[in-house]
Amino acid sequence: MKNLIILSHPNEKSFNASIAKIIQETLQLNGEEVKVIDLYKEEYNVIKDVEKTNLYKEMVTWSDRIYFVSPVWWFRCTPLLESFFDQVFTPGFAYNFIPLTKLYGYPKPLLSDKKVRTYLTHGAPSLPVVALYLNSVKLRLVMGVYSFVFGWFKTKTRQFWSVPFVDDKVRKKYLNKVKLDILKDIK
Repeated sequence: MKNLIILSHPNEKSFNASIAKIIQETLQLNGEEVKVIDLYKEEYNVIKDVEKTNLYKEMVTWSDRIYFVSPVWWFRCTPLLESFFDQVFTPGFAYNFIPLTKLYGYPKPLLSDKKVRTYLTHGAPSLPVVALYLNSVKLRLVMGVYSFVFGWFKTKTRQFWSVPFVDDKVRKKYLNKVKLDILKDIK
């Protein structure tokens, strides 16, 4: 299958980069095709880079599976990933509105054939994010972006908590979970 990894972290040595690397290595070791978009390394200019935006749309179209990897900053994905959603997942490409009344329509996903998995890393522990903020990061992403583009209940999201504060043993467990997810996806 054709796999697209979209990494959105400015530090090439980040834990997010390690996640993307594990995804890529696991897929390639199992004979899968892989393309990678590293939004910060490629210095994606979301306003004026029509050529790159069109290339990213072609890569999304090409893929069977899409893997997003991003830290959570201010209860959102990174600015470049959020801008990627805005510029690439446009009406007519990623979804269309189907009119119900003069004033209301519902989104019809145009990329529902894609299998999508997202890895979000947090600096915070899970308890306050899930209990106090109702896991608003995941909720907004899944319901506010992915449901429009990929359809309801078609994506998988894994969150890793307190990443800057856990030791290497915990990070290795996190990476092993990623590897097991990818192996499940391949089967």
